[in-house]
Amino acid sequence: TAAELLNLYAQRAAREGHAFTLSHHDYDAFAAGFGFEETIDQAAAIEAVIADMTGGRPMDRLVCGDVGFGKTEVALRAAFVAVMGGKQVAVLVPTTLLAEQHYQNFSDRFADWPVRIAELSRFKSAKEVKQAMEGLAAGTIDIVIGTHKLVQPDVHFHNLGLVIIDEEHRFGVRQKEQLKRLRANVDVLTLTATPI
Repeated sequence: TAAELLNLYAQRAAREGHAFTLSHHDYDAFAAGFGFEETIDQAAAIEAVIADMTGGRPMDRLVCGDVGFGKTEVALRAAFVAVMGGKQVAVLVPTTLLAEQHYQNFSDRFADWPVRIAELSRFKSAKEVKQAMEGLAAGTIDIVIGTHKLVQPDVHFHNLGLVIIDEEHRFGVRQKEQLKRLRANVDVLTLTATPI
């Protein structure tokens, strides 16, 4: 595993990433949908993530903060930049309940935007899961939120650009790295409440 990780990170360091372009008008409109005032640390994290995404190198950023400190808003802003840049977003979470919670949050925030969101979890029927997986492969799903189902070998993305991993400490190393392996230049944003 260590050798695989070293190889993956060497590939990521050597590759040119996708430099997202940012429409400030659209971004400001999306940011205005946040119902709270940003904290100084939250604003700094958002700025750093967006700078990484527009910088041209594959992002691998960790955002650490207690529950309720606004990590999800950082993820939402990153997802907005990725989707508006024509890329797909995968949000990996450890539990079905958290998948449903994120699905509701993302659906609410993107309600006024032409963004298609799907969920892969036990809460979804086999038919819904099949439709979501077909949509991911065809590029008709922009954001997918799911549990370990996202790292199954039969999940294929049309144009993955950003992976968001929530509560990464609850996943095994192999599960986390499997999504990164899909494309060595995919941007990765990890959210955790557990200090490293």
